Amino acid sequence: MRLYGYFRSSAAYRVRIALALKGLPYDYLAVHLLKDGGQQLQPDFRRLSPAALVPVLEDDGHVLTQSLAIIEYLEETRPQPALLPASPAERARVRALALNIACDIHPLNNLRVLKYLKSPLGVDQQGRDEWYRHWVEGGLAALERMLADSPSTGLCCHGDQPTLADLCLVPQVYNARRLKSDLGAMPTVLRIADHCAALPAFQAAHPDAQPDAE
Repeated sequence: MRLYGYFRSSAAYRVRIALALKGLPYDYLAVHLLKDGGQQLQPDFRRLSPAALVPVLEDDGHVLTQSLAIIEYLEETRPQPALLPASPAERARVRALALNIACDIHPLNNLRVLKYLKSPLGVDQQGRDEWYRHWVEGGLAALERMLADSPSTGLCCHGDQPTLADLCLVPQVYNARRLKSDLGAMPTVLRIADHCAALPAFQAAHPDAQPDAE
């Protein structure tokens, strides 16, 4: 199994957590998103990922892209420990929490969006930081309500064991803090993120623990 990723990529971070929770060994191949004009744009990598995005997982002859699709593949091929609950309604809740982050928050703040704001649109660093914080803070505030108002929330987003939702939450909070977002009104989000981040699998997947960390 081979994982192509970048240490600060939220999407690659999600997959690293899943691999660590399931105890799956893999070879890590770093794809630096800033060096050499963006190594993800080079022809060899584009043959693996036509969208020029990390992560990419190679397993048993399969080349898989998109972090949530990769995680669901791992869930179906290596089902223990489970990252999705048993009942359809519970699975739907976990997926909704995960998609709230992966589809509604993260894409607006992806590196390629921030680079486009800089050039050709000419938005300065302060403007890009304000853009980032606006969408992250609004998205996480909505997630806070989803979590705080539900009896299904436990130590983790759903119950007391990490699920797909936590795999999305922790990287998003990591990046939000790194870019100095105001998370003071999100105690449930922070409580869950801090609880999960202290678990061994999450620590092993942390950006600072990766071979390409800077």
